[in-house]
Amino acid sequence: QVGTGDRSERIRTYNFPQGRVSDHRINLTLYKIDRVMQGELDEFIDALTAEDQAARLAAEE
Repeated sequence: QVGTGDRSERIRTYNFPQGRVSDHRINLTLYKIDRVMQGELDEFIDALTAEDQAARLAAEE
């Protein structure tokens, strides 16, 4: 998928003062910015995978 590059198409927001990372595609916010910056993305990957599977199942119906 190719976007326009518009700011409204953001994928993820990193808020260092609050220690927060938000993924706007799946509405998931984690207060673990230090761990995310070290590469611990499992929670995001799991949530994205679940969202993708749900979308595929819904498309089959």
